[in-house]
Amino acid sequence: MSELRLNAYHIMWLFVFFDLPVTTKIQRKRATKFRKYLEKDGFTMMQFSVYVRHSPSKESMEVHLKRVKSFIPPDGMVSILKVTGKQYSEIINYYGKEVQNNPEVPQQLEFF
Repeated sequence: MSELRLNAYHIMWLFVFFDLPVTTKIQRKRATKFRKYLEKDGFTMMQFSVYVRHSPSKESMEVHLKRVKSFIPPDGMVSILKVTGKQYSEIINYYGKEVQNNPEVPQQLEFF
Protein backbone atom coordinates (compact mmCIF):
# COMPACT_ATOMS: atom_id res chain seq x y z
CA MET A 1 0.00 0.00 0.00
CA SER A 2 1.52 3.32 -1.01
CA GLU A 3 1.48 6.26 1.35
CA LEU A 4 -0.57 9.23 0.18
CA ARG A 5 1.06 12.49 1.22
CA LEU A 6 -1.14 15.53 1.52
CA ASN A 7 -0.32 18.30 -0.90
CA ALA A 8 -1.96 21.22 -2.65
CA TYR A 9 -3.76 18.84 -5.02
CA HIS A 10 -5.41 16.88 -2.18
CA ILE A 11 -6.43 19.85 -0.04
CA MET A 12 -9.79 21.20 -1.16
CA TRP A 13 -11.68 24.47 -0.93
CA LEU A 14 -15.44 24.68 -1.16
CA PHE A 15 -17.07 27.91 -2.36
CA VAL A 16 -20.79 28.63 -1.93
CA PHE A 17 -22.24 31.51 -3.96
CA PHE A 18 -25.85 32.47 -3.47
CA ASP A 19 -28.49 34.94 -4.47
CA LEU A 20 -31.49 34.44 -2.23
CA PRO A 21 -34.68 36.48 -2.30
CA VAL A 22 -35.19 38.79 0.69
CA THR A 23 -38.41 40.55 -0.28
CA THR A 24 -40.62 39.02 2.39
CA LYS A 25 -40.01 38.44 6.08
CA ILE A 26 -39.94 34.66 5.60
CA GLN A 27 -37.43 34.97 2.72
CA ARG A 28 -35.15 37.15 4.87
CA LYS A 29 -35.41 34.60 7.67
CA ARG A 30 -34.50 31.74 5.30
CA ALA A 31 -31.52 33.68 3.87
CA THR A 32 -30.24 34.49 7.38
CA LYS A 33 -30.70 30.88 8.47
CA PHE A 34 -28.76 29.67 5.41
CA ARG A 35 -25.84 32.03 6.16
CA LYS A 36 -25.82 30.91 9.81
CA TYR A 37 -25.76 27.25 8.76
CA LEU A 38 -22.75 27.97 6.56
CA GLU A 39 -20.92 29.72 9.40
CA LYS A 40 -21.80 26.92 11.83
CA ASP A 41 -20.29 24.43 9.37
CA GLY A 42 -16.98 26.32 9.28
CA PHE A 43 -17.48 28.54 6.24
CA THR A 44 -16.22 32.12 6.33
CA MET A 45 -17.65 35.02 4.41
CA MET A 46 -15.41 36.07 1.53
CA GLN A 47 -17.97 38.55 0.17
CA PHE A 48 -21.56 39.12 1.19
CA SER A 49 -23.01 36.17 -0.74
CA VAL A 50 -19.78 34.19 -1.18
CA TYR A 51 -18.63 31.80 1.52
CA VAL A 52 -15.55 29.59 1.49
CA ARG A 53 -14.34 26.63 3.53
CA HIS A 54 -11.02 24.78 3.68
CA SER A 55 -11.08 20.97 3.77
CA PRO A 56 -7.97 18.86 4.33
CA SER A 57 -9.15 16.20 1.87
CA LYS A 58 -11.66 15.47 -0.85
CA GLU A 59 -13.50 13.12 1.52
CA SER A 60 -13.89 15.87 4.13
CA MET A 61 -15.04 18.30 1.44
CA GLU A 62 -17.72 15.84 0.32
CA VAL A 63 -19.12 15.72 3.88
CA HIS A 64 -19.48 19.51 3.93
CA LEU A 65 -20.90 19.56 0.41
CA LYS A 66 -23.61 17.12 1.49
CA ARG A 67 -24.41 19.32 4.51
CA VAL A 68 -24.71 22.46 2.38
CA LYS A 69 -27.06 20.67 -0.01
CA SER A 70 -29.24 19.65 2.94
CA PHE A 71 -29.96 23.22 4.03
CA ILE A 72 -30.35 25.02 0.70
CA PRO A 73 -33.51 27.18 0.87
CA PRO A 74 -36.47 26.30 -1.38
CA ASP A 75 -36.07 29.44 -3.51
CA GLY A 76 -33.20 31.50 -4.87
CA MET A 77 -29.96 30.40 -6.48
CA VAL A 78 -27.07 28.58 -4.80
CA SER A 79 -23.89 27.62 -6.69
CA ILE A 80 -21.17 25.41 -5.24
CA LEU A 81 -17.61 25.30 -6.56
CA LYS A 82 -14.94 22.77 -5.54
CA VAL A 83 -11.28 23.68 -6.12
CA THR A 84 -7.96 22.19 -5.07
CA GLY A 85 -5.55 23.97 -2.77
CA LYS A 86 -3.27 24.44 -5.78
CA GLN A 87 -6.00 26.17 -7.76
CA TYR A 88 -6.96 28.33 -4.77
CA SER A 89 -3.33 29.42 -4.32
CA GLU A 90 -3.59 31.19 -7.69
CA ILE A 91 -6.36 33.54 -6.55
CA ILE A 92 -5.71 37.26 -7.03
CA ASN A 93 -7.63 39.64 -4.77
CA TYR A 94 -7.89 43.36 -5.42
CA TYR A 95 -8.98 46.01 -2.96
CA GLY A 96 -9.50 48.98 -5.20
CA LYS A 97 -6.57 48.80 -7.59
CA GLU A 98 -4.23 47.33 -4.97
CA VAL A 99 -3.41 43.62 -5.08
CA GLN A 100 -3.95 41.97 -1.70
CA ASN A 101 -1.78 39.06 -0.58
CA ASN A 102 -3.33 35.63 -0.95
CA PRO A 103 -5.19 34.41 2.15
CA GLU A 104 -3.26 32.14 4.46
CA VAL A 105 -3.96 28.45 4.08
CA PRO A 106 -4.80 26.74 7.39
CA GLN A 107 -1.98 24.61 8.76
CA GLN A 108 -2.21 20.97 7.77
CA LEU A 109 -1.43 18.28 10.31
CA GLU A 110 0.34 15.24 9.01
CA PHE A 111 0.72 11.98 10.93
CA PHE A 112 3.56 9.62 10.11
